[in-house]
Amino acid sequence: MEIRIDNQTAIITGGGSGIGEALSITFAQAGARVHIVDRDVEATSRVAKRIRAQGGTVTVHMADVSIQQEMLDMASCVLEQDGRIDILINNAGIAQIGTLDATTEEALDRIYAVNVKGVYNGMYAVISAMKNQKRGVILNMASIAAMIGLPDRFGYSMSKGAVLSMTLTAARDYLDYNIRCNCISPARIHTPFVDGFIAANYPGREDEMFATLSQTQPIGRMGTPQEVAQLALYLCSDAATFITGTNVPIDGGFINLNT
Repeated sequence: MEIRIDNQTAIITGGGSGIGEALSITFAQAGARVHIVDRDVEATSRVAKRIRAQGGTVTVHMADVSIQQEMLDMASCVLEQDGRIDILINNAGIAQIGTLDATTEEALDRIYAVNVKGVYNGMYAVISAMKNQKRGVILNMASIAAMIGLPDRFGYSMSKGAVLSMTLTAARDYLDYNIRCNCISPARIHTPFVDGFIAANYPGREDEMFATLSQTQPIGRMGTPQEVAQLALYLCSDAATFITGTNVPIDGGFINLNT
């Protein structure tokens, strides 16, 4: 079944690379008016150029999700241009590796600012418009780290646990406004970040480590950004109007099948 979201306005944070790039392109192909929020001018320009070459509609906003006023200004620009905000995907996020005793206050503050406050800022920026419309969809990017204990991911797990909690609370609070709020929890997805991490930490052993990391998913491989984007498209579409307050893992069996 082809899923369409024609003429809906979709804001995608971190939409210039990795999973965000796949989200931006997929939603534009499905007919949405896509608004990419990012700080990487080069990457975002490349994605926008590709969308326009395919006949899609896209607007780029250079904004920092950790700064509330920048997100409020972005939402105002979207409303001025399109008159409504139908979909928000809080995808922007950063990684952090380390146990509790290896996580500095500075590192914790940084991951909180982007992964927690950034999600709050995104939701805060659009919620009034969605309430006025009495319609809207918010999709947050959580992680399997929100549900299970992963080694060396203290700060990251904290942030994704907060994303899950914020998702559930917002879903409850805005039921009467026909605003749905869900989150997706990926396991390891093959993005340029993964390739960069392997190259930086395991020089000369890239193929070996890629295979090792792939096998941590019981299904035997990493997920793809496109697979995450297709799930997101479904959850943001009218095909999923009975789904709210839900966390959907996309993990190759990681949570339930690992022993």
